[in-house]
Amino acid sequence: MPRRLISLLLTALAIAFAFGAMTAVRWPSIVMVMGWIVTDDVAGGLKAVDWRQLGIAHGGAYLLAAVCYYAAAATIAARKPGAVLWYIMGMAASIPTIFLVHFDPEWWLNPSAGEGAMAGLAATAALLLIAVWELRYRSPEELAEEREMLEAAPPPVAYQAAPVATAPPRKRPPVFIADVVVQRQRAMFIAQARRKKQRRAERMAARYGVPDEDED
Repeated sequence: MPRRLISLLLTALAIAFAFGAMTAVRWPSIVMVMGWIVTDDVAGGLKAVDWRQLGIAHGGAYLLAAVCYYAAAATIAARKPGAVLWYIMGMAASIPTIFLVHFDPEWWLNPSAGEGAMAGLAATAALLLIAVWELRYRSPEELAEEREMLEAAPPPVAYQAAPVATAPPRKRPPVFIADVVVQRQRAMFIAQARRKKQRRAERMAARYGVPDEDED
């Protein structure tokens, strides 16, 4: 449960810095546009502004911090090493947030609302760093709990494919040729031979006027 809680807190921090990045880019843009409208120099202002430099200068650090915090949360949730490095990089990218509030000398004696909020955020970040540092390795309790869960889980059921039943080869019944069929074929062949011989005799008679000697 503590690991999941820390992961959720880091995710919330990443979301907050992502919204901060959008606000940091949008608010100066709104201020500049309002200034152009007041001075009636919108076209000149659009030509002079470098939107890429504006985004990097105002929102780049917050966006980088959001990415680092989210990577730290994902690393902790996955129980993998590297969360401390991601969190430290996120804290380094969060340094520009300190300049959002002006700290007076000895501000801790009578802090204002902004100074108190910034101090509270810094203390929360330090506590989260300690928590991330403690969770960099898996504790023996977590290992024992995971081992118990694995032992309590039912063993996986091994499914075996059923053997494919092959159909037995079909035996063809023996073919019996009837004597009647054989006799009919013989008679047909004899009739064809007689007709052929008769036609040849007719052709010879028509040509020479003499009947064929082989004719019966």
